[in-house]
Amino acid sequence: MITIALPKGSLEAQTLQLFREADLEVKRTDRDYNPRIDDARIGKVKILRPQEIPTFVDKGYFDIGISGLDWVRETGSDVVEVAKLSYSKTGEGNVRIVVAVHRDELIDSVEQIRPGSRVTTEYPELTKKFFSSLTIPVQLFHSFGASEAKVPDLMDVVVDLTETGTTLRRNGLKIIGQIMESYTVIIANKASWAEPQKRKEIEEIRTLLSGVIEARHKVLLTMNVPSQSMERIVAALPAMKKPTVSRLHGIDFYSIQTVVPKSMVNYLIPKLKECGAADILEIPITKIVP
Repeated sequence: MITIALPKGSLEAQTLQLFREADLEVKRTDRDYNPRIDDARIGKVKILRPQEIPTFVDKGYFDIGISGLDWVRETGSDVVEVAKLSYSKTGEGNVRIVVAVHRDELIDSVEQIRPGSRVTTEYPELTKKFFSSLTIPVQLFHSFGASEAKVPDLMDVVVDLTETGTTLRRNGLKIIGQIMESYTVIIANKASWAEPQKRKEIEEIRTLLSGVIEARHKVLLTMNVPSQSMERIVAALPAMKKPTVSRLHGIDFYSIQTVVPKSMVNYLIPKLKECGAADILEIPITKIVP
C-alpha cells in the first residue's frame, strides 16, 4: 500500500479531475486535507502545497507525489521522476520559468541585465544558479506571490512562472529569457521505488493516470464501408497500429474501427464520407494503455 501527496492550489483542480477520470476519485470536503481514495493500493492521501511535495517525497514521508518539475529542481529533491503528465492549472500543456523586465527597459536579452539589479522570484535557488552561470551579480528577493506587480517600482527584474505570458504583458512587462520549461510530474521516493511491491503499485497507478492523459488527445472512429471502398479508406486512416476490419454479416460491407488524433477528426470525417464510408461514429476514449 502506498502513500500519496497531491498538490493544493493552482494544480489542484486539474489533478483531482485526472484522478477522477482514472477511476481513482479523491473523496474529500472543501476543507479536508486528509482525503481518501477507495483503492486497495492506496493508503494515506494528503493535499499539500506543490512547493513542499518534492522534499516530503525525498525524505520518505510519502511514497509518491504530484508536483511541478520546477519545484523538484528548485528544492533539489533527490527523487525518481516516474512520469510526465503535461498539464497545468488551466489544462493541457507545459509552463515556463521566464525572465522579464518592464517594457520600457532598453534590454532585449538576459545578458544585458545590469549588475546589481534587483530580482524578485519565487524560485531563488534556480534564479541564483541561472545568474551565476551568466556571471551577472544580482540582488535576490524571495517573492511570496504577485511578483509581476513589483516591477519597476520595487524591483528591476522578475523571474516567474507563465503559461502564455499574458499576465506579464498585462502588467507592462516583456519576457527577455527563459530559465526552464516545466510540467507536472509523478515523483517517487527512491527507497519506495526500489521495493518491488511498492514499485508495482506505483507503476499501476502511473499506468492509469498516463492512460487518461493519452486518451485526452484521441477518439475512436467506427464506420461501415462497402467492399469496393475499403482499401481506399484504410489507406486514408491513421491508426495506433492498423485499423480493425471485420466483415458485416450477409452484405458486402466491412466495419472499420481505428483510434485517431482528436485534432484530425473534423477534417477526416468529411474525407471518409467522400470515400464511401457510412454510419460513422466518433466515440470518446477514457484511457489508452499502449
